[in-house]
Amino acid sequence: MGIPAWIWFVIAAAALLAGLGLLAADRAREGSRNRERMRWADLRGWEFVEEDERLPRQWTGGAIGYFGAEAAVNVVGGSTFTSDGRRPVFVFDIESDGQIPAVIVAVRCNRVHQVLVELWLASVPFQRAEMPELLGPVGQRYAFADDAEGARAVITQDLVDAADALGGDVGVAWLENEWVLASVAPNAGPSRLERLLRDLGEIADIVDPFDEAVDPAHEGRHWQNPATAPAAAPAEQHQQAGD
Repeated sequence: MGIPAWIWFVIAAAALLAGLGLLAADRAREGSRNRERMRWADLRGWEFVEEDERLPRQWTGGAIGYFGAEAAVNVVGGSTFTSDGRRPVFVFDIESDGQIPAVIVAVRCNRVHQVLVELWLASVPFQRAEMPELLGPVGQRYAFADDAEGARAVITQDLVDAADALGGDVGVAWLENEWVLASVAPNAGPSRLERLLRDLGEIADIVDPFDEAVDPAHEGRHWQNPATAPAAAPAEQHQQAGD
């Protein structure tokens, strides 16, 4: 005995209503995110733009390349103070295939980074079609770079410590061109974004100090993979033991 046609009609109608409900919920969430971001920008005296298709094209690495960002939406632009001075910033959602997979926070440096460096959480399936070279674990993250030698001069212990402090909701932080960037979960609110801006500001101060003088206390503190690092000389071991 076949299933009556009216049952198929009821099933189709229920599926349609469920789809419309999900679409309405998505639009409600997007509208709420839009209003929240706009209010935040207004409180900070920053600019807000609903959509900018050109902005993500400034970068190809990190979450921009991983998700294949097609546009930036709910864009906030302004500047913030770090310990080394004021730096321009952007905060925006990336849009890919009609979805919002992540929020991007970007802090601009004064110098252009000659090496693309990406620091991914080990829990993230970070493989993509054109992935930079894997350098190995650095703290709680894995480092990738398009120039291994150049990256080792950039990845200091201070940078590793700052990257570890970003939090488990930051899938990747990376240096590209003159920017320090990070991606965070799409439900991140203004208070979380404020903290991430401060943390990225600290990283910007590490990789782009306004004072060009070298601090002898930090010389030689470049990160090395513990599995491949050479053993310290006896004099260095004695000095480290006394720190």
